[in-house]
Amino acid sequence: MITEKKTQFLVEELDQLKKNGLFRPLRVLASAQDTEVVVDGKRVLNLSSNNYLGLTTHPRLKRAMVKATEELGAGSGAVRTIAGTMAIHEELESRLAEFKHTEASLVFQSGFTANLGVLQSLVKEGDVIISDELNHASIIDGIRLSKAERSIFKHRDLDDLERHLEKHREKRVKLVVTDGVFSMDGDIAPLAGIVDRAERFGAMIMVDDAHASGVLGKNGRGSVNHFGLDGRVDLQMGTLSKAIGVLGGYVAAPQPVRDFLIHRARPFLFSTSHPPSVVATCIAALDILEEDTSLVERLWENTAFFKSGLEQLGFNTGKSETPITPVIVGEGALAMKFSNRLFQEGVFAQGIVFPTVPADKCRVRTIVTALHTRYELSKALDIFEKVGRELQII
Repeated sequence: MITEKKTQFLVEELDQLKKNGLFRPLRVLASAQDTEVVVDGKRVLNLSSNNYLGLTTHPRLKRAMVKATEELGAGSGAVRTIAGTMAIHEELESRLAEFKHTEASLVFQSGFTANLGVLQSLVKEGDVIISDELNHASIIDGIRLSKAERSIFKHRDLDDLERHLEKHREKRVKLVVTDGVFSMDGDIAPLAGIVDRAERFGAMIMVDDAHASGVLGKNGRGSVNHFGLDGRVDLQMGTLSKAIGVLGGYVAAPQPVRDFLIHRARPFLFSTSHPPSVVATCIAALDILEEDTSLVERLWENTAFFKSGLEQLGFNTGKSETPITPVIVGEGALAMKFSNRLFQEGVFAQGIVFPTVPADKCRVRTIVTALHTRYELSKALDIFEKVGRELQII
């Protein structure tokens, strides 16, 4: 039986978080993921969602989900390697490969598990993974699970990357890993330079495009397509839960990579496959992306308006180049106070503190979507100005 004494160490750590102003209870939504949401009983403007294109509530996606459930059931009933691979799963993977201009793809339960599965299985002891220092936590954890050596290069620093490649020139396999868009700062990897240097040293390249797919490139194909590098990047990881608006992750890669991961990637081997409703909805989202560029175009129009508005007010938005726009305020307690006051005034924008970001670069992170109206964004800027001046951030 669990006793208070056994969990006292956790209570003490939680008390310290509260004392430092860093304790954060979960915010609970009571509405659909939209530009306005009901959070903890309060209707607020939503600037915290990864729903870049607004597809979570798109009528075509909802119809696809209902239809697939009625025809194919509520769940798949097994892991992919036993009895959980349905025709619709293979259809989605074929569509993703076509969309990403690769030979094949493989779907995982989430973007996190996709990175774990690839990095844990693809390289071995004696190999090396060369990773940007600001890569996503799922990449960091995947590297930790691998028996390969880890080698960390300075953020977006091509000269430092080359030094690491030179150091490990003789390794059997060298895998360079980078985010396409970095999730906390909204900056874009210098992918053309990364590819040039990796190719010179015979290194494989993996790009985590979780925040670039549906955002960058033709019809939202991602950072590889954005830089005109189709066919030169070995592995493209993406998610189905951000711009696609549903759930899951995938790796788009050559056929031998897919075949190998089916046999060795532990998250794939030991997790039940997606319900057919989720798969059908992802296919519907790809249909929309391939048919119409207007949502992506509107996303970038809204991004430019809101980002320039924040900068004109005097906020520090760092080096953001994408719809992810941080408002950097410094220490953690101030970031959380800023977030809480914004919420009280009607804007839902979460505070991000250490260890997710450096202790002196805590922030409120904002993301606009294609569906935000100019009125909503102007209202949000007015609230940011009011609270920013009140807290002496601007």
